Amino acid sequence: MLTTSGFFVGRIGIGASYGTAKSGVGITAMSVIRPDLMMRSVVPVIMAGIIAIYGLVVSVLISGDIQPRMALFTGFIQLGAGLSVGLAGLAAGFAIGIVGDAGVRGTAQQPRLFVGMILILIFAEVLGLYGLIVALIMNTNGKVDDLDKLCPLPKV
Repeated sequence: MLTTSGFFVGRIGIGASYGTAKSGVGITAMSVIRPDLMMRSVVPVIMAGIIAIYGLVVSVLISGDIQPRMALFTGFIQLGAGLSVGLAGLAAGFAIGIVGDAGVRGTAQQPRLFVGMILILIFAEVLGLYGLIVALIMNTNGKVDDLDKLCPLPKV
């Protein structure tokens, strides 16, 4: 169960790297036209990198709860937590990459688009944050105190 939740938490890295790469392509194309806006246009890359931190937080929490004997219920909760943060981060990374690429290129032609691009990037980032919040709630509320009630050992 742990490797499966780790697999889904790992999907967040794909989203973050896609967002970074796609935004980086837009920044490179934009800096040919307007090199003075280069440092201002790094915001999408930074926001894509923040998404990877969400996955790191959840993976540390999940791996800290691993025990030799734990309830199947807890394993499924951890799987769901990995799923929520991983898939939400994947979607957020894709959204940030696409918005960052188009927004940076548009800002090179019309600098007033910068504020609108930042707002859209914030809304895309919130998708990943929602996944983190759901994962934290699941991991916090998914603990079982008395394991023998859920998974009794056979009497020998």
